[in-house]
Amino acid sequence: METKNESSDVPRAEEMKNQANEAFKGHKYSHAIELYTQAIELNSNNAVYWANRAFAHSKLEEYGSAIQDASKAIEVDSKYSKGYYRRGAAYLAMGKFKDALKDFQQVKRLSPNDPDATRKLKECEKAVMKLKFEEAISVPVSERCSVAESIDFHTIGSKPRSSFMPTKTALAAVVAAVMVVAVRGFATTEILMVLVSVVLGTFWWGSFSGKVEPQYSGARIEGEEVTLDFVKNMMEDFKNQKTLHKRYAYQIVLQTRQILLALPSLVDITVPNGKHFTVCGDVHGQFYDLLNIFELNGLPSEENPYLFNGDFVDRGSFSVEIILTLFAFKCMCPSSIYLARGNHESKSMNKIYGFEGEVRSKLSEKFVDLFAEVFCYLPLAHVINGKVFVVHGGLFSVDGVKLSDIRAIDRFCEPPEEGLMCEMLWSDPQPLPGRGPSKRGVGLSFGGDVTKKFLADNNLDLLVRSHEVKDEGYEVEHDGKLITVFSAPNYCDQMGNKGAFIRFEAPDMKPNIVTFSAVPHPDVKPMAYASNFLRMFN
Repeated sequence: METKNESSDVPRAEEMKNQANEAFKGHKYSHAIELYTQAIELNSNNAVYWANRAFAHSKLEEYGSAIQDASKAIEVDSKYSKGYYRRGAAYLAMGKFKDALKDFQQVKRLSPNDPDATRKLKECEKAVMKLKFEEAISVPVSERCSVAESIDFHTIGSKPRSSFMPTKTALAAVVAAVMVVAVRGFATTEILMVLVSVVLGTFWWGSFSGKVEPQYSGARIEGEEVTLDFVKNMMEDFKNQKTLHKRYAYQIVLQTRQILLALPSLVDITVPNGKHFTVCGDVHGQFYDLLNIFELNGLPSEENPYLFNGDFVDRGSFSVEIILTLFAFKCMCPSSIYLARGNHESKSMNKIYGFEGEVRSKLSEKFVDLFAEVFCYLPLAHVINGKVFVVHGGLFSVDGVKLSDIRAIDRFCEPPEEGLMCEMLWSDPQPLPGRGPSKRGVGLSFGGDVTKKFLADNNLDLLVRSHEVKDEGYEVEHDGKLITVFSAPNYCDQMGNKGAFIRFEAPDMKPNIVTFSAVPHPDVKPMAYASNFLRMFN
């Protein structure tokens, strides 16, 4: 029999739910989660509360927690279709298409006349079929060839000089053929074949001017060197929504590849006394906010170096502009900018969250494979002046990890689903000590004791990481030993958060945090290039 207190809890729970719904509408998702939690504590047998909290977790990209809450909603009411819907959407966001398909099939069974459920089920079925096809035609990793090594950017966009071959070129070809014959003593027929081959080959090679067509009016790289003038012109073109010629895009990416290939998995950075160094967090394709960072803090240079701490791409719809700008600065002066890998510098994330579609739209299919290859060369972490450890996600599921262990990681691959590399890209701090399951469903959560032990074991003072949107653009945790920095303000045009970056001054290396607000951008919505299925949920 229901007691008086239990009876009075039900209307109070509804009141908490209504307040949570209002917070959700105002994009205050963390506060909404707190209020839904209070409603659940008052009445845990209402599936709606669990499903609503799952939705709020999804908005914060806490898909592991969303799956747990949606599963609890299903446990409370197995016929509540919204529970399966929320869980399926979370599985989808994690790239677990087969699990998502099962949930949307159940949604369809429970709501057979719902056109929205039918549409989402069909899109999910398409995603699973595409995944199966890609798995069927995929080449084993050990047999894959480098995309970069098959590209010669010098010939991209070049046009034949004319329809005839100059006499001097033909004469040179004949002389070459005669020399071959004199040395090898070929028969008459073979002489002719060699002559024709040399002449045609020389014609083909000589027919290319090695120059970009004159009607191209955008930024140009003169020769092999990426200069500051070029980068400025390119950024101005991007600001005006102009595209970069594919030849120059190839040149930038290929030259960056060579630079990154020579770096270790853990890069040591030295900031001389009296000099400064800036660390930025996620920028997520928000190019106009990147321009604002440079306006506030200056362009990258040897005197004004930066570290961008992963998640350059996805979600924002100017990811191509972001990555080409960062890579161009790396080519211009490698010590002016350092780049770390984030969890979104991966095929699985790029396929879902927009970068792959954007690259295919603005550049070409080959660039999709090229970026995927080059992302595997990005370092995993940096140490500044031996005191500040910078990593995209966080720390590890075991104690005793040393910097030498990180240096030894073979990073030239897609991120694995477990292990040190996975945890560095995906983990998050938690307020409680110890370790716990990841709210994202990948990696783990780690407490202040874990942070302090890792720093002490490696003679470090501070851990800087990114990976999480913060209302003020940053958050200081773990008794000041950990700082999260996030540099994409008003994330996805809806979170209302500030962005931030951190300036360190040598020799004391105390963090000076600068916050900033979002700036206007052209009317291209976030996720404009994301998969059709995912856009349905955004």
